[in-house]
Amino acid sequence: MSEFVRNYIDDALLEFRRYKKLSDNAIAQLSDEELFRVPDEESNSVAIIMKHMAGNMISRWTDFLTSDGEKPDRHRDQEFIIDPANTSREELLAYWERGWKCVFDAVEPLTPEDFTKNVYIRGEAHTIIQAIQRQVGHYANHAGQIVFLAKHWKSKDWKTLSVPRGKSEEFNAKMALKEQKAS
Repeated sequence: MSEFVRNYIDDALLEFRRYKKLSDNAIAQLSDEELFRVPDEESNSVAIIMKHMAGNMISRWTDFLTSDGEKPDRHRDQEFIIDPANTSREELLAYWERGWKCVFDAVEPLTPEDFTKNVYIRGEAHTIIQAIQRQVGHYANHAGQIVFLAKHWKSKDWKTLSVPRGKSEEFNAKMALKEQKAS
């Protein structure tokens, strides 16, 4: 059991780091104006998505094992409101980093014994695996939104974060060569 748990924790951390890196690399390509731009009145900007994710992370992962993941001081509806005139990129990035720090500070020290406990989100019991998977899915969804918006705003100036169009065969050959060298 403990090897499974350690493998699971390592994989969850890998996925969280992957979505953070993907988001960070998309965000880095945006100007301040693009960061706060909304496609229409019913949509969110990258900045709003970041604010929402950070608010969720701080709530879910603070005292992860001992308190409900929906903290009484979280004001979720306020996460979807941002005033670009009174919010700097630096403030937003600091809040974003604070959220991710909560994730890693909560998941890294988990032990096999912790996996015998339930945690609560809005009063609903979750196994540790359910709670982690719920957040992996949530962050993957929003990371995809961030990348989509960033790519849309940058258009032809977008620097791809994955395999470039028309380069799949070249990429696969490079990966196969890398694997051969590792063996």
